[in-house]
Amino acid sequence: MNSFSAKVILQQGTIYAENQVIQNGYIKIDDGKIIEVGSLNQLPNTSEYQIINVPDNYSIIPGMIDVHIHGANGSDTMDATKEALDVMASTLPREGTTSFLATTMTEDTDAIDKALQNASDYINSLQTSGQAEIIGIHLEGPFIHKEKAGAQPIKHILQPNVDLFKKWQALADNHIKLVTLAPEQPGGSELLHYLKNQGIVASMAHSEATYDQAIEAIENGVSHITHLFNQMTGLHHRDPGIVGAAFLNKDVMVEIIADGIHVRPEMVKLSFNQITDERMILITDSMRAKWLENGVYDLGGQMVTVKDGKALLDEDTLAGSVLKMKDAFKNIQEFTNCTIKSAIKMTSENPAKQLNLFNRKGSIALGKDADIVVLDEQMDVFMTLCNGKIAFTK
Repeated sequence: MNSFSAKVILQQGTIYAENQVIQNGYIKIDDGKIIEVGSLNQLPNTSEYQIINVPDNYSIIPGMIDVHIHGANGSDTMDATKEALDVMASTLPREGTTSFLATTMTEDTDAIDKALQNASDYINSLQTSGQAEIIGIHLEGPFIHKEKAGAQPIKHILQPNVDLFKKWQALADNHIKLVTLAPEQPGGSELLHYLKNQGIVASMAHSEATYDQAIEAIENGVSHITHLFNQMTGLHHRDPGIVGAAFLNKDVMVEIIADGIHVRPEMVKLSFNQITDERMILITDSMRAKWLENGVYDLGGQMVTVKDGKALLDEDTLAGSVLKMKDAFKNIQEFTNCTIKSAIKMTSENPAKQLNLFNRKGSIALGKDADIVVLDEQMDVFMTLCNGKIAFTK
């Protein structure tokens, strides 16, 4: 992050801090970090600080973290350019996302090489404060099952391969933090063991694994489920599948796309009741068409038709989403009747903990990065701060 000197006080509104809710509070920010949080009537000296007054009925929450996002606003991680990542990083604060994992997809190995190298260079030296921070890379594919490819191009699917992964992680300068794979494929358990030993989150999806294979994979190191229900074995009374394993296993974090399209609202509610806000993570899995008009867009060399919130490869195949994090945040409350505090856990705290970043992100607390979102009374994003700098204001 580029250093800068910015002293800011956000005041009034309701602050959803890490361990308390403060009505009419304040957050003092210096050099991109939160240095004080408290009640406004106890605010000490404010000289030298820029004051931002927040309306009383607005909510102040920690910045959202999207661990599964391919693209937005015409750009995609697989474009493998600085410009594409700039567009994503500057667009995402509009929806309340302050950090994210740049997510790759199944393509030929050269294309993956380039995307990983590009993301690594960006993370190491090209990020700027005042836009969403890329906190790592999510490698989705190519180690998946062709019968559950979804919108991932089948011709580029490969069997799990530790040596190839090592090559990619070297290209990525160790920035691959999460890997989605089909653990039942030949080489799957070897790769799982390697990922576990390296402290990389191993996730299961695009997989034909039975319930028993899913449980074995969890024992071998899977600690995450990618986009629950989508491209995996579903819940059946004689084989509970990956979904059943996700419901029953308390050690696994579970992503869900809460757009009401990928998973029906009633199934989101059923899942939430089973998994709870302790283990659920909201993601967008969005493609480049997010924030753009209806039309036809490229995804991994395939043409995707986007119409009225749906992204389709053909009549029956969903191709990622155009979901915005702010809408996932609203939808989960609407679909499940959960509290705003639950929604914060699923969009900020849980992803930060899963990526081992809770020491600096995921909540409003002393010493953490000043990644903060102000929501208006309709729960729409009014303002977003990334590392203490205003990245978006309505």
